[in-house]
Amino acid sequence: MPPKPSGKGAKKAVKSQKVVRKAGEGKKRRKSRKESYSVYIYRVLKQVHPDTGISSKAMSIMNSFVNDVFERIAAEASRLAVYNKRSTISSREIQTSVRLILPGELAKHAVSEGTKAVTKYTSSK
Repeated sequence: MPPKPSGKGAKKAVKSQKVVRKAGEGKKRRKSRKESYSVYIYRVLKQVHPDTGISSKAMSIMNSFVNDVFERIAAEASRLAVYNKRSTISSREIQTSVRLILPGELAKHAVSEGTKAVTKYTSSK
């Protein structure tokens, strides 16, 4: 609570005016932000096929796919950390979980791209 003004030097309190609103004109609520990978999916699409677009339904499916793969990798990495009595998920756990989840050649490509991304990130620091 703010201290009460007392004696000399105390300013007169100004009455606040109520704002009269019309019926149906309630407080404006901000729309809750939905996070998605759609911007990044679109960027990759334009790198691979510059002249191709994507429908909102297809984008929704791609977003669900990315979320699903992310959750699988995170869960597997978490399990590996628990098995090895570690409290931190490192790039090693992520790499191992990618090898376990993704099949064959896809895992090799994912690991090489991931290693490249981590190297680029550490060199830019």
